[in-house]
Amino acid sequence: MFMRGRVKPSKGASLLGMIVGAGFVIFGVTSVIPSAPGFFGILWVLVALGITITNGVNFFTGRGVSQWEVDVEPMPRVDSTQGPDFETRLRKLERLRQDRLITEEEYLKKRSEILKDQW
Repeated sequence: MFMRGRVKPSKGASLLGMIVGAGFVIFGVTSVIPSAPGFFGILWVLVALGITITNGVNFFTGRGVSQWEVDVEPMPRVDSTQGPDFETRLRKLERLRQDRLITEEEYLKKRSEILKDQW
């Protein structure tokens, strides 16, 4: 079963989008509306405002507006009380002893603990 997650742009991308959107608003008010009065000029400014506001919300708030939705497969739960299996623990301990990372006494003590835990 997949979980649905939402991804929003980074702060840097949101800041850039906000600046570009504000530039389009200014361009729309100063150039597009005077040269193309009517529906197109107003639509241009409204879309630019939407871009600016969306990116501003993403930049200034923690929640923001997501731009993508992803399906994520959840990680299988692992019982934290249960470590690696018996054989793996013994082999790892033996490797530590062979590499002289632990003393013979430490090896024997830990080996007896592992054997005791197993039974």
